[in-house]
Amino acid sequence: MALAFQHQMLQILERPLSNSMKTFPFALLTLFLITACSEKPSEQAQSKEKISPHSFFTSNHSRNAFSVPMKHLNNAEEDLFILGKSFFSIPWVESPASTTARDGLGPLFSANTCKHCHPRNGAGLALTQNNEMSRSLLLRFSHKTSTNQMLLNKNGFEPDSMYGSQLSQNGNHNVPAEGIPNVRYTEIIGHYADGESYLLRKPTYVINNLNYGALDSQTVVAPRIGSALIGLGLLENISEKDILKYQDIKDTNNDGISGKANYAFDPESNRTKLGRFTWKASATSVKHQSAAAAHNDMGLSNPLFPLHNCSEKQLACLKEAQNEEQTFDLPQKRLDAITFYLSHLAIPKPREVIQENVQSYKKGKSLFTALNCISCHVADYTTVKAVTISPYSDLLLHDMGEGLADGRSEFLANGSEWRTAPLWGIGLYQRVSGEANFLHDGRARSIEEAILWHGGEAQKSKEQFMQLSKKERQSLRLFLETI
Repeated sequence: MALAFQHQMLQILERPLSNSMKTFPFALLTLFLITACSEKPSEQAQSKEKISPHSFFTSNHSRNAFSVPMKHLNNAEEDLFILGKSFFSIPWVESPASTTARDGLGPLFSANTCKHCHPRNGAGLALTQNNEMSRSLLLRFSHKTSTNQMLLNKNGFEPDSMYGSQLSQNGNHNVPAEGIPNVRYTEIIGHYADGESYLLRKPTYVINNLNYGALDSQTVVAPRIGSALIGLGLLENISEKDILKYQDIKDTNNDGISGKANYAFDPESNRTKLGRFTWKASATSVKHQSAAAAHNDMGLSNPLFPLHNCSEKQLACLKEAQNEEQTFDLPQKRLDAITFYLSHLAIPKPREVIQENVQSYKKGKSLFTALNCISCHVADYTTVKAVTISPYSDLLLHDMGEGLADGRSEFLANGSEWRTAPLWGIGLYQRVSGEANFLHDGRARSIEEAILWHGGEAQKSKEQFMQLSKKERQSLRLFLETI
């Protein structure tokens, strides 16, 4: 009942009042007073109490493990969590529509719901069951080099002059879709030191039916797959000092690991801030990442990205956007609800190891340190709210070598640099999403494949991994699958 009321109030508050609504402000005020007085005294007291550290975690390891709310939410916060989940999960539609709370999709878009890229809040999939390129996998566009300082300061890159920053494979009304993406894989066979073979797949991307002409000659096509969404609020709550203490741009300690922070333009504060999210750490907050995804993936205008995702040359798209109601497709309160939802997803606790595997687990944990994985995948932090977490990431940029490089720069990140991906919950990816795909484009189908693609600063660690026995490799995997 509370959710239905809240949803109704959001629609009323975020759209212009009709003449009939203007005639009874007293009734509307009365409804708000009733709602405000309905909060239980215990909830008000709870907000003043110290939140238990255990409330941020869940013992749920099912296929819904990444969708559990944190335990300390009061009734009003639970309603906001559910509201954010609904806007995140339920498909958006074109406008105008009778469903005014969810219209505004497009005119150009890649998907009509966030869960297409993040199934059950998990990592995206590279391929569908029919071996077609999944909607979880997007193609980003940017010029390989640029001298347009205004665009570099604001976007971190210069987009394609016609297609903008991302391929939209769908269009509504009279707006043609931009093109149809496809991926092909070339198999690479290799061998560990013990003689066991492995198989990697290297992707090549092709875009068919480019409806607006050829891409700019300088345009780089860069694939990006949806990442798992657990722990975002806690990552945002790590102090900058605790992140920057691992930065070692000039490798002064000579360990081969440099680590570099990315600094990105934050459209909410209108200033440059430390990047923490996305594959190249080019989003500064959960809200920034959410608003950018809504704009780029679904064509939803919002307070952080107020214009539609039409380039200056896409006249049909611009015309359609002008015909829409001149309000945000994703207004502030709905964006805030989505942000709250994503910021309060509980972290699955490390899974228990059965007795017969304890020694193997311990061996895997020691190998994780011995191979120097721990230098980038930093285990533990204490957030500014005194919560101890173990994301296994330094949130910094590292050169991962030419094998993973795609030539796309984003702010301070060059074409071969990537943010260290958090590893918590990695053993649940397949259970949550149905399959397990790793790395920025989902090319790796297992933890071992992901390690074997490491190069650059991680080259030495990869080579040492390849020297391990099969039993040792299994122990390392067991450790990683439990964290």
